[in-house]
Amino acid sequence: MSKIGIIGDTQSVTGFLSLGIDVFIAEDADTIKKTLKALADNGYSIIYITEKASLVAEDLIARYKDDPLPAIIVIPGIDGNLGIGMKEIRDSAKRAIGADILFNEN
Repeated sequence: MSKIGIIGDTQSVTGFLSLGIDVFIAEDADTIKKTLKALADNGYSIIYITEKASLVAEDLIARYKDDPLPAIIVIPGIDGNLGIGMKEIRDSAKRAIGADILFNEN
């Protein structure tokens, strides 16, 4: 069975415990990066990370962008939507298809 984890601040990720997702509280840059690398190296297929946490781990997230696993999905945290997750989806679609067909802004 695939393992699913989430990384972020306490308030943003604690509720995911009720969904059976492995929750990892990480609020400083060093802990966020170490946790993300540990999950990726230990068989997690899906890793959710809050937008705020993703900002300090951009270089590490970029290493896994084109790999099929783990899927690293940026989600809004308790602070609200910063637009980073949507940008990631847009960029992934552009890489896969070669054109921006999802959010074509005229």
